[in-house]
This record gives sequence, C-alpha cells and structure tokens, in this order.
Amino acid sequence: MTDDIDQVLITALMKDARLSLKALSRLSGLSSPSVAERLKRLEERGVLTGYTVTIDPRAFNYLLQAIVRIRPLPGQLHAVERLIAETPQFTECDKVTGEDCFVARLAVKSMEQLDAILDTLTDRAQTNTAIVKATTVSRRLPPLTPGRQ
Repeated sequence: MTDDIDQVLITALMKDARLSLKALSRLSGLSSPSVAERLKRLEERGVLTGYTVTIDPRAFNYLLQAIVRIRPLPGQLHAVERLIAETPQFTECDKVTGEDCFVARLAVKSMEQLDAILDTLTDRAQTNTAIVKATTVSRRLPPLTPGRQ
C-alpha cells in the first residue's frame, strides 16, 4: 500500500527520475532524510523497481521502428523466446494470448536490417510486421491511486 506522500514522490519521479532529495522534500513537505527512507522502503517493497533514462533512437541512427506479431511454429516457443531475448534490436516484447504468442517492438537502422532480423525467425515462427509511422502515446504508467496497488 502507498499513501498520499508516496504518491507525490512516485509522481514526481515519473516526470523526472533525476530529482534530488532536496527537490523531493520540497514537493512532499518531508525532510531529505525522511524522503530517502521512504524511497528506500518503496524500493524494498518492489514499488519502485528502477530509475531510467529515455533516449531518442534516431540519435543512434535507428530510423525505423516496427511492431511484430510472432507466432512460433509447433515446438518452437522457447527457441523463439530465446531468439527475441538475444536480439538487442527487440526493445520490448510481450507474451500475449490469442493466435500470436508475442507482440514485439523492434528498432532498426534500415529495412535491410529489419529483414535480416526477421529472417532469423522464419524457420521457427510466422511473423506479421507493421512499420511505426508515429508514436501517439509513449509507454507510460496507468494512473496511480494511493492505497490501491
């Protein structure tokens, strides 16, 4: 369970994970040591699982993103899962219900690179690929309600 002060801290860190303890103490009305203790407890309870940096993939010449639905062939589920995990251009992947087992996002530098990556799956899975034209909503957390985890 979280309370209103935890909510203030989490919301502030969601906007800027680099906020100092001093800034967080101003926002929450607590002292810096109290904020540090709260953050430590949130981490220990698994509420806060990490702090992150967001980059623009285009800054590293990843000009294309693709959403790939992946349906492993019979007996190939684990091999496909392993291939996805070992391919760094897969930036995220969800195991899902339905006809496809995985929905993944790829960041690639060219169509040729996309084809080469998808070719590694052809003996093990069927794929359906869509090129991302724009990201309307970036990955974000759902609204957080204090006391309801």
